[in-house]
Amino acid sequence: MIYILYNLLANNKSGESASEEVKGILSGKEFTVKDIIKEGNLSQYIKPLEEGDSLVIVGGDGTLNRVINNLYGKIKWDNVYYYAAGSGNDFAHDVKDCEKFLSFLIPLKKFVENLPTVYVNGMERKFINGIGFGIDGYCCEMGDEQRAISTDKINYTAIAIKGLLGKFKPCNGRIIVDGVEKRYKKIWLAPTMIGKYYGGGMMVTPDQDRLNAEHTVSAVVWQGGGKLGTLMKFPKIFEGTHLKYKRNIHCFVGHEIVIEFDKPQALQIDGETVKNVTSYTVKYN
Repeated sequence: MIYILYNLLANNKSGESASEEVKGILSGKEFTVKDIIKEGNLSQYIKPLEEGDSLVIVGGDGTLNRVINNLYGKIKWDNVYYYAAGSGNDFAHDVKDCEKFLSFLIPLKKFVENLPTVYVNGMERKFINGIGFGIDGYCCEMGDEQRAISTDKINYTAIAIKGLLGKFKPCNGRIIVDGVEKRYKKIWLAPTMIGKYYGGGMMVTPDQDRLNAEHTVSAVVWQGGGKLGTLMKFPKIFEGTHLKYKRNIHCFVGHEIVIEFDKPQALQIDGETVKNVTSYTVKYN
């Protein structure tokens, strides 16, 4: 039996059609399908899984995050696969060279058996791509607001540009990496990543290897500079060449990252928004 979990809301509410694509490709096989929005207890849904059964997750990075956090520590990941059907698909982009199952499904076992944890606002979550804090969290917050009133595709790049030109206000803060503290003024963004990509193709940490043997994550602090200068540098993040601006952009590698801001900001975890955040902690071992 193949158990298919999809997110109706993925990629501007096209999740169901994506699940139909998977069903079409798996034609002739026995399967059962559930929408994760309607299925409150995923562990109950997959409880009947037996040896030889498979689970296919259909959706974007947020869908994958939600399912992993719901099932983490409750299942074995040997026969769990992912079909990328989101608007950004940063996880799929990061692991695009991995060997596929049935040529189109990403085997999740080696990517999700050991994941970093973020602690924020009393919440504890695993993540598959990264944490965005600053203008990246602001973009997700604005995107959520647009999605609530329109079915049009969200243009996060346009939101970021408008934010850089004045709607987003940078703040002061500090980063603590494995106990070593640094303070910065006028921080634009401060993400922590297990993968290279977030935000629909931004290569914010080009040297980060999600399968590195040391189990380290990478954090970036982009600070200082004026609005126009920051805007001029911003497109480089899609190429991963932004780190050459060492005066303003700093990259750190470690097992425990603490980021603190001096005023509340929106934060995103694999694209899911958390509002009114002043600090977060990531641990990975």
